[in-house]
Amino acid sequence: MPDAPAPLPGGVGLSRLCVYDTPGPDGLVGGTPHVHLCCTEAYVVTGGSGTVQTLTVDGFRETPLRPGAVVWFTPGTVHRLVNGGDLRIVVLMQNSGLPEAGDAVLTLPAEYLADPAAYAAATALPDGGAPGGDVGVAHRRRDLAVAGFAALRAGGRPALEQFYAAAVALRRPLVDQWRQRWRAGAAAAAARTGHQLDAIDRGDAAHLEGARLYAAGEPAERGRLGMCGLLDTYPAGG
Repeated sequence: MPDAPAPLPGGVGLSRLCVYDTPGPDGLVGGTPHVHLCCTEAYVVTGGSGTVQTLTVDGFRETPLRPGAVVWFTPGTVHRLVNGGDLRIVVLMQNSGLPEAGDAVLTLPAEYLADPAAYAAATALPDGGAPGGDVGVAHRRRDLAVAGFAALRAGGRPALEQFYAAAVALRRPLVDQWRQRWRAGAAAAAARTGHQLDAIDRGDAAHLEGARLYAAGEPAERGRLGMCGLLDTYPAGG
């Protein structure tokens, strides 16, 4: 049996994203506004056009997206993709794809954030978002999050700070699970680099004899229901 693939560089997660092409309640076409609590995320635009709307304590901003553009944002940046037409993106996610595996809180109205059961019910997708599920469910939770996003924009910094506090309280029970993913992914990748530097410093080249090439000719999964659109996902390795 062949060895399992090595992790992607730095323990990142990788997926291709086709942004939702239906309008939200404000008439804008696109994805679900949300925030990540401990992961940076990057977009490499490969096709179409649009914008990413962001909200931080510094205020609201819109950044154009066109082929060749790369944008990334740190934890706490509330973001929403707006599809100007056939917007397609390669997404790089810190910590072995944790942003799509728990480290995200949708901008639902405050009453949902205060009730974990209500939040879970409002954000659940058929079969966890597996391909072939009812995309209408993803659209409905998107629409609810757009309403909450509008309230955050209108409420300014105080509303955003309250949202941050509610998001942390909602996700705090998952921290131990997240630590395991981080230790096995990004932390392990950094540790391997440290060991390699130590070996080079000793004049030891033995680790280079373990060189391998890995390839994924096709996504591991196509059309998974994501927060911002349909995802083609790739194995993270390990």
